[in-house]
Amino acid sequence: MKRFLMVTLLAVCFQLNAQSNPDLVKHYEAYYKQMRAQGDMQGIVSAMTHLNVLSPSVARKDTLAYIYMSEGKYIQALNTIGIEKNVGDSDIAVEVKAVSLKSVKRPALAIGHFEELFKRNPNALVAYELAELNLQTQKTAEASKHITYGLANAKDDMTKAFYETQQPYQVSLKAAFMYLNALIIYNQDTKANIDKAVDILDETLKAAPNFNLVQLTKTELLRQKQAQTQAAAQPKN
Repeated sequence: MKRFLMVTLLAVCFQLNAQSNPDLVKHYEAYYKQMRAQGDMQGIVSAMTHLNVLSPSVARKDTLAYIYMSEGKYIQALNTIGIEKNVGDSDIAVEVKAVSLKSVKRPALAIGHFEELFKRNPNALVAYELAELNLQTQKTAEASKHITYGLANAKDDMTKAFYETQQPYQVSLKAAFMYLNALIIYNQDTKANIDKAVDILDETLKAAPNFNLVQLTKTELLRQKQAQTQAAAQPKN
């Protein structure tokens, strides 16, 4: 008798839960809409998480991961969506994985997702990310390929932000590619190519006088050149 009663109660609870699910979905959809109207990101995340639990879908998971990424919560974004390359991933999913992996200092993994983004929509902005990441992983041939593409396809209205100063600033995307090109030339021969790299940096500064990172790099390269000159002038025993 007790066993029959337990089974009956479980069946009733299951039916009540099933009946309440659509109501809960409607509630959290309304809650999500209201949180968006208020600009409450924590509320938006909470609403989307509940919706994804109550009525899971790839679109909701992608949206939740994108929200995390937009808020700089890259680990949470990756925990939500994973890091694997999947042929069926949406454009949003690929972007989230690419940007988040780059942000958590996993350039080798990020490259594959940026390559997929570039395959789907070739453009100079993604090419810059690929050039930079390939430089970081010492794949200079791949980096050069994307720099060449970027220099040829960067539009005048495209910009790149830099954050090494207290006040972030932007330069033209073409100037940013010129800077990467100078680094490529320098890294090909860190002793013989200093002058060539500095020449490119000078051209970059003409295009973007506010490019602080270029000025810092130029100063360092000239310091290295001076040190080499002084070392060569030292009498040999």
